[in-house]
Amino acid sequence: MQGLDAMPVTVEVDNFEGQPTTRFTIVGLPDNAVKESQERVQSALRVNGYKMPNKSVVINLAPADVRKEGSGFDLPMAVGILLSYEFLAIDRPERFMFVGELGLDGTILPVKGVLPISIKARELGYEALFVPAENAREAAVVNRLKVYGVSHLNDIIGFFAGTHSIEPTLVNTREEFYSQLFTFDFDFDEVKGQENVKRAFEVAAAGGHNIILVGSPGCGKSMMAKRLPSILPPLTLSESLETTQIHSIAGKLKKDTSLISQRPFRAPHHTVSDVALVGGGNTFMPGEICLAHNGVLFLDELPEFNRSVLETLRQPLEDRIITISRSRYNLTLPCSFMLVASMNPCPCGYHHHPTRKCVCTPAQIQRYMNKISGPLMDRIDIQVEVESVPFEDIAKAPKGESSSVIRERVLKARQIQVERYSSLPKQGGQGRVHCNAQMTTSLLQQYVQLDDQALNLLRTAMRKFNLSARAYDRILKVSRTIADLEGSEQVQSHHIVEAIGYRNLDRDNWAE
Repeated sequence: MQGLDAMPVTVEVDNFEGQPTTRFTIVGLPDNAVKESQERVQSALRVNGYKMPNKSVVINLAPADVRKEGSGFDLPMAVGILLSYEFLAIDRPERFMFVGELGLDGTILPVKGVLPISIKARELGYEALFVPAENAREAAVVNRLKVYGVSHLNDIIGFFAGTHSIEPTLVNTREEFYSQLFTFDFDFDEVKGQENVKRAFEVAAAGGHNIILVGSPGCGKSMMAKRLPSILPPLTLSESLETTQIHSIAGKLKKDTSLISQRPFRAPHHTVSDVALVGGGNTFMPGEICLAHNGVLFLDELPEFNRSVLETLRQPLEDRIITISRSRYNLTLPCSFMLVASMNPCPCGYHHHPTRKCVCTPAQIQRYMNKISGPLMDRIDIQVEVESVPFEDIAKAPKGESSSVIRERVLKARQIQVERYSSLPKQGGQGRVHCNAQMTTSLLQQYVQLDDQALNLLRTAMRKFNLSARAYDRILKVSRTIADLEGSEQVQSHHIVEAIGYRNLDRDNWAE
């Protein structure tokens, strides 16, 4: 694997008379997992009755100047040895691609990255791809390629000998994708009260805005964040394929899953390292921000994250891609996600609480808030205070509005934005603009025209609450989304008022 792309490796096998001490040699820059495959391959062949003659075997993994990693080379090595010793005959073996890990008894075990491998096999014109049975549905998403899922080495031997039949795995990609598109584990109708926060989530979903929730422990921040994917626009088939590729490389696909049909929701713990968040390592693995691509990244207890870890988010949030440079590789990966963060308002957690007294001083509160840098907060459009709902209100509150109803309004607003930005060229390295949150300053000037009343209102609010200059663009972007939710072409004064209400943390007197 090279990022999201697979690179084909040719397994060359030669056997010759030699010393027993040099019976099995693998060359071509193999890592430890590949070197250890000789024991697995020899055991699998021996257990199944294929006794290797007393000859030396050399296996070359070409191209020889690229490091080979993982256990997926076991199966092609075994097939190559069987061909070399004439235990197996395949007419033009170069027509086929093999990938899989071998157990000591010849069982073929699942591996990572099968979907990108399948895409590459079709691109290069291979006739068929043999993969572990557990990976078969994942690989069969790619059409115009025969995919055979095999459970044991003997299945392949019998298939080419004509004694065992294997049916190609077929997946109706569109049917399977659309059948699970609107199935969610969580729904907003389970949330009682908190109407202002649910409205903020609706605005965030409609415009693709990042959002931070500030509230005391137990007020429902995490509960509502988990329900955000249920009101986001559904994945398109191309988005689903791209997202599935990333999860395939990371080995995060569930068993027998072919395509990811719902937007990802990733919630790493605050002890996460910077490498685990952005990706990398000696052996490349996608980080949490890549796994959240086309979905939601939820950072609970934001001030508890290591500051250096949080600062790595600044460039991905802006560019929606991450470039990982290491001594052995340089990769650029997509990471277009919505950031949802939550935090307590102060160290004790009860600042602005209606019934419990806060024991923190303004200086302590400010120091706590300063754990989050200004540049990072600058990239969060919506800041909402979440108040605890009293028990009496929870017990009396009727069932909330369902996610499907909210999603309909979000979809209408998103469609307006798609039509608005469809004719625009790519914005530098950020790609095309799809939603209001991605507008540049020049686009704001073009698409957010304020009348005198709205402009005066915004000017007054900026002065009264001493809002920072960085809040100005954020207010305009959010007000544009609120107007789209209403189907209004013009951003009006009441849209500005609501958008200003979503800038709580920018106010100078917030910590008092």
